[in-house]
Amino acid sequence: MSTSAADVLDHDPWVRRYHPSDRGGPRLVCFPHAGGSATAFHKLSALLAPGVEVLAVQYPGRQDRRSEPGAESIDELAAAFTAASTGWRDRPYAFFGHSMGAIVAYEVARRLSKDGGPQPVRLFASGRRAPSRLRPGTVHLRDDAGVLDELRMLGGTDERMLADPEIVQMALGPTRSDYKAIETYREEPGFALSCPVTVLTGTDDPHTTLDEAAAWADHTEAGCDLLTFRGGHFFVDERRAEVAEAIRTALRETAAG
Repeated sequence: MSTSAADVLDHDPWVRRYHPSDRGGPRLVCFPHAGGSATAFHKLSALLAPGVEVLAVQYPGRQDRRSEPGAESIDELAAAFTAASTGWRDRPYAFFGHSMGAIVAYEVARRLSKDGGPQPVRLFASGRRAPSRLRPGTVHLRDDAGVLDELRMLGGTDERMLADPEIVQMALGPTRSDYKAIETYREEPGFALSCPVTVLTGTDDPHTTLDEAAAWADHTEAGCDLLTFRGGHFFVDERRAEVAEAIRTALRETAAG
C-alpha cells in the first residue's frame, strides 16, 4: 500500500499541519523561538490558510516530544531536522523563523543548498539580527529564576504558564537548551542564500536593532527587504494580521517573479 505525501507529513514528528490544504499553493515552514513550540504558529496558520499551508516545526524536548533531549547547538538541531523531515519538499516552500528560529531556518537552508535539492523560495527572518551580528549571551548560564526573568522581560509567554510550577518545570529544560544553542552559535562563513530574504523586526525589540536586522542583506545573493512593525520582540503576536499579510504579499511577488 502506497503512502501519500499527506500521510508522511501527518506522521512526521518534526512538523504539525494545523490547517491542511490541498490547493497546491506554497508551504511555509515555521521555526519557533527559543523555548517555543509548534503551537506558537497555530493562529498564523489559520490566518494564512488555505492559500498558504503552514508547517509548524516541533523541536525535540517539548509537548509531545518532551521525552526527547533538547538539542544544545544550532548545528545539531538544523542537521537533525534536515535529515529527518523531507515530506514537505514536493511543493514550493518558504521558511519563516522567529528569533532563534530565524537562525535555525538559515542553517537548514544552508544544508539543503549543499544537498542540491529544492531550495526555499524565500526566507522570512523575524525578530533576529543577522547571523554575522553577534552579541554575547548568558541566559543559559543563569539559575531558573534568571531564565524566567528573561522570558518575562521579552513577553510572548502567558504569565499564567510562568506561574504554574508544573509547567515551568517541564519548560525550563528545553528553554535552557535552546538558549545555549543560540547563545553559542557562530555562523560558518562563506555561504549566502540563493533566495530572497524578508526581514521582519519590531520597533522596540531589545535584541535587534534596525542595523542588525538590515545586515541580513549580507547573507543572500537574491535581495533583502526590511519590514518594521510596532512592538517588541514578540511583535509577531501583537501584529499577527499585519505579519500574515506581509507574508502573503511577499509570496505572491516571489511566485510572479
